[in-house]
Amino acid sequence: MTYKKKAIIIGGGLGGISAALSLRTAGYAVELHEKNAHLGGKLNVLRKEGFSFDLGPSIFTFPHIFEKLFTAAGKNMYDYLQLVEPDVHWRCFFEDDDRIDLLKDIDEMLDVNLSLNSKDIVQLKNFLEYSRQLYENVELGYFDGGADNILHILQTTGLKKTLTGFDMFSTMHKGVKRYIDNEHLVYILDFFIKYVGSSPYDAPAVLNMIAYGQFKFGLWYVRGGMYNLAAALGKLMNELGVDVHLNSEITELDTEMGSVLRARTQDGQQVEGDVFVSNMEVVPAYSRLTGEPKKFLKKYQKFEPACSGLVLHLGVDRKYEQLAHHNFFFSSNPEKHFDDVFHKKRLPQDPTIYLVAPSRTNPKTAPEGCDNIKILPHIPYIQDKPFTQKDYRALRESVLDKLERMGLDGLRKNIIVEDMWLPEDIREHYYSHRGAIYGVVSDKKKNRGFKAPKKSKKYDNLFFVGGSVNPGGGMPMVTLSGQKAADMIRRDYGR
Repeated sequence: MTYKKKAIIIGGGLGGISAALSLRTAGYAVELHEKNAHLGGKLNVLRKEGFSFDLGPSIFTFPHIFEKLFTAAGKNMYDYLQLVEPDVHWRCFFEDDDRIDLLKDIDEMLDVNLSLNSKDIVQLKNFLEYSRQLYENVELGYFDGGADNILHILQTTGLKKTLTGFDMFSTMHKGVKRYIDNEHLVYILDFFIKYVGSSPYDAPAVLNMIAYGQFKFGLWYVRGGMYNLAAALGKLMNELGVDVHLNSEITELDTEMGSVLRARTQDGQQVEGDVFVSNMEVVPAYSRLTGEPKKFLKKYQKFEPACSGLVLHLGVDRKYEQLAHHNFFFSSNPEKHFDDVFHKKRLPQDPTIYLVAPSRTNPKTAPEGCDNIKILPHIPYIQDKPFTQKDYRALRESVLDKLERMGLDGLRKNIIVEDMWLPEDIREHYYSHRGAIYGVVSDKKKNRGFKAPKKSKKYDNLFFVGGSVNPGGGMPMVTLSGQKAADMIRRDYGR
């Protein structure tokens, strides 16, 4: 079989895998190099003493984006993986002892949440209608169109619809407050920003579309563990003939006259191709692979890293029955929490904590009678003056104090397995810029919510995918970035 062109994919995260599959089904020869021993990037797994922890993403949303990779290859995604939808999307705990369960069926929320009334439900429905309108405009002008800046949006949707359909002059928090009076519901809807690692007080209001996306397409768990998504995509790549090299780090790109000529691996191998797709984030790629000077990299300052996290994986020798699969323990002052992380760039004194207890859906992730718990408070990315190990340990203690105070009695004394990831670990394993988890921050003033463009402005055959480019962070969006980068390549180099 004669192939049209050859694409070299640098990195096997979801963005790189998506680009590889999209280009392969379009008839390109595809060679993928991944520095680590596994596919999936941050979608990773830790198995220890009978416990299984999802090291990276824990929530599967927008499944139709992933389905496209299989249907384009003439396959059915559900022959490769199965999805389970937890009964409770989010269980939310508050310092005043209130608890609110976020359910897919809004009307059922009135029956199970004693602190909510009919007015709250009406307001939530009105907010979701607003969210739906935002989503539909974003889907047309940003997702489907693959836009990289406001000009692209204008070209797709027109001036009037862009101004009115994206709530352009509000922040995410202001958009929520326009519809919701209940303080705790405001906290919950604001925290949909977790998917992109930003602050609702800074992010553009258009990101309120995320809530509708979760309610419309569901919140899912991949049966057997989230890493089975990476395994399924790896199997599909193998079936389609993508040439995958694990433990193969590309360390340099040879360039000349505005083009990439070849890639070089850590062991000195030369890798020839026509187009090159970097799943390494934009700034680290320009720094590590093409050796751009600081003056050039300053152009990307507006694409500041999103937040990082202190990630605790705990195996405990008891069950905490009050936990759902996905839980949030909210700060008593969320605005201060976001201010600490995103403005003052300091470790939060009272963070909002995301806690995953997957044995609620998959009992095999923990030994019988035990819980496996992943704990994630958002923290700043690595600063010029980094936080110390002592700082991180103090935050760990503060987080455990908060969880014990809010109902997880005796958590410390029940820990039998522990693993902790710091921003420095995330940077080392995935080369993410300053250890950020979600790529580039969404900030209305700094970048209007846009990330870096998918096509290099310096090298005509170099493209980027992942959380540092549009449409942004989170599993569905980085997967979509790979599909849209492939569309650009096909447009430039032929179908």
